[in-house]
Amino acid sequence: MRLPKGFVGSAVRAGLRKKPGLDVALLVAPDGANAAAVFTKNLFQAAPVTLSRAALKKSRGRVKAVVVNAGCANAVSGAAGEAAAKRVQVRAAELAGCPREEVFVASTGVIGVVLPDEKILAFLPDAFARLSAGGLEAVSRAILTTDAAPKVAQASFSWRGRRARVVGVAKGAGMIHPNMATMLAFVTTDAPATPALLAAALKEAVDGSFNAISVDGDTSTNDTVLLVASGKAGGPQLKTMDEAAAFRAALVRVCGELAWKIVRDGEGARRVMEITIEGAATEREAKLAAHAVATSSLVKTALYGGDPNWGRILAAIGRSGARVSTRSVSLKAGRVVLVKDGAPTAYSEAAAAKAFAGERVPLVADLGVGSARARLLAADLGHEYVSENADYRS
Repeated sequence: MRLPKGFVGSAVRAGLRKKPGLDVALLVAPDGANAAAVFTKNLFQAAPVTLSRAALKKSRGRVKAVVVNAGCANAVSGAAGEAAAKRVQVRAAELAGCPREEVFVASTGVIGVVLPDEKILAFLPDAFARLSAGGLEAVSRAILTTDAAPKVAQASFSWRGRRARVVGVAKGAGMIHPNMATMLAFVTTDAPATPALLAAALKEAVDGSFNAISVDGDTSTNDTVLLVASGKAGGPQLKTMDEAAAFRAALVRVCGELAWKIVRDGEGARRVMEITIEGAATEREAKLAAHAVATSSLVKTALYGGDPNWGRILAAIGRSGARVSTRSVSLKAGRVVLVKDGAPTAYSEAAAAKAFAGERVPLVADLGVGSARARLLAADLGHEYVSENADYRS
């Protein structure tokens, strides 16, 4: 898969992590690009997060180069970590021929370690020399940590007789929960769009994708989603949400596919539950109920075993803080109605077990008190997750 027009990419191995393979990725828009980003809400924000947020504000939404490293989060690393991230930004700006604020940096890996930036600086010239429109595959591999496989998605759309593409890469498998997660995502498009439009469209797409997934209930210090638009598809810039409808739909598709791949790749995950809460009093309460189900260890372990133990689901909803009519509540798994009007139905245990045995397990709970709803994707929890995270720094 190639990057959209106006972008080139590459990756190199700088030796930042113990495992063999690429660990520094580079994305460049030779003629620059408009951009928008969303970041983690964790109070312990990594040096690259604070640096890139400030740079994006100073450049007024312009980005020319993106440098991403795996193997070190450079979070909770003090002044030394901030200085290391800044040195990477300065050197990349020199090589890209742009102001420092047009360089976006991102990191992922172990928290509490200062970025060994000298390793990145030594290999950055090689990364720039390797840039090509076909560099997407290398970029997608270089940003991985505990991921089982790269995550790439694309969509195309038409407007005013022109054709444009949206292409995204992401990483993430653990420390995943709404309000961003241990994930990085970089989405490129050759559509022309203002930074303000990109910011509005990205928020819309993220709210329904990356902010609606959960693997383990944890959010990280480094979470970042960056959207960059080169404008090389031509035509006037998209400025309003209405005129950008086709672009927004393509962006939602790409973010949604990447989000699904993150949850499906949840460390050791066998299944993904698609939790839909309906009939809630407010959207906030619908989200409370969905999050309670998504983060319940009892629900997640039952899902891992394919066990239709639906009592755990209702118990999680009941403690969530959302209002529920115990006489009207209902619960379905796929087409199997498990609970209706607050009581178990005469469902087939075999049919219920089959519904819980698939790769995707759709659950719909109606709280019976209103019309608000929310949707969330969540992974199961099994032995592999414990093993992976018990040995993460080994």
